Amino acid sequence: MIDLSSALEAILFAAGEPVPLARLSLILDTDESELSIVASELAEKYEREQRGIRLLRLGEKLQMCSAPDYAPFIIKTLEQRKPPMLSQPALETLAIVAYFQPVTRAYIDRVRGVDSSYTVGVLIERGLIEPCGKLDVPGRPSLFRTTDAFLRTMGIRELSELPELPDLSASEGVEKLQKAIDELQNAGEQEQLSLSEVTGKE
Repeated sequence: MIDLSSALEAILFAAGEPVPLARLSLILDTDESELSIVASELAEKYEREQRGIRLLRLGEKLQMCSAPDYAPFIIKTLEQRKPPMLSQPALETLAIVAYFQPVTRAYIDRVRGVDSSYTVGVLIERGLIEPCGKLDVPGRPSLFRTTDAFLRTMGIRELSELPELPDLSASEGVEKLQKAIDELQNAGEQEQLSLSEVTGKE
């Protein structure tokens, strides 16, 4: 009989990206609940032993990653320089998608009061948001949602862990989002958000 912990470790290491618990459960022929326990124990072991890797749970997916403490050495090894943080326009757009997803670009434009097509494109390119279908109205505009990379960058497992958003009214859109945006920015800085800068409001 295989060792579930070792098998899980091998799969996640080889995958290099988030793997759904349901798929792991099917492959390893075990219950998702049991697999979740094994994953938690393995994650605790990595932290307790101060290993160079970590096991993350992102919603209903698991992923192996390097320990944040060793990020400077990894950056030097891979010869990467740290890009600038996200700009305010990008954070506004990201916050709107995160809190109201799935949303259309027209909805983002309405809340921000400016055209956001460029900023949306940059966030898609950076892997923080992604298209997730079409809205069933004339023109069938694309819908957008956040990605697993967004969860990792913010240092959270699920969207429910985002900072609480104040009630919004139609006349106060972006102003009421400001607190949430600031908290997202702080979270991003703590996780060393490595994204190219979006300059100016688009």
